[in-house]
Amino acid sequence: MNKYFEYITNGLIKENPTFVLLLGMCPTLATTSSAINGLSMGLATCFVLICANLVVSLIKNITPEKVHIPVYIAVIATFVTVLQLILKAYLPEIDKALGLFIPLIVVNCIILGRAEAFACKNNALASICDGIGIGLGFTFALTALGLLREFFGAGTAFGLTIYPENYASLLFILPPGAFITLGFLIAAVNKVRGVSEQ
Repeated sequence: MNKYFEYITNGLIKENPTFVLLLGMCPTLATTSSAINGLSMGLATCFVLICANLVVSLIKNITPEKVHIPVYIAVIATFVTVLQLILKAYLPEIDKALGLFIPLIVVNCIILGRAEAFACKNNALASICDGIGIGLGFTFALTALGLLREFFGAGTAFGLTIYPENYASLLFILPPGAFITLGFLIAAVNKVRGVSEQ
């Protein structure tokens, strides 16, 4: 049971896809203008990642080696389609805010990478735990980035006003602010993890 817990914590800390592995930068930078958007994108990716990992681990023995990548993409696309239909039906505002980035989850390197590197080599429970860990790590990263950008760029947090907007810096809401904030967050995470220059 300890190894399954370790799979979850690896995604949060040691193998955080955003702060450590530097994967999935496109949605990370593009959808984090607010904490709600970051949280929503993270949870959407987490859902697809867990489901895709589970299915890939279940079909790994019946998938021919020559076609495993197209099969994995078809599995991922199926869950992205389900997710998009659910968002359109029940959460249209989030669907509108995230827009094109929901269908682009299909080609998110985090999901395909975990299917190829982990799920096709491990059992279903381990693959689910890995999906939870990596998914929550990605969700945490996007939410933290969105929260900081929203706080400094609009004076709000999850839509609640913290200080007057005229004291906020528009730079943080714009694309350069995403790069700057992400750079500081990566540096902070590396400091906490004890990573230093060699």
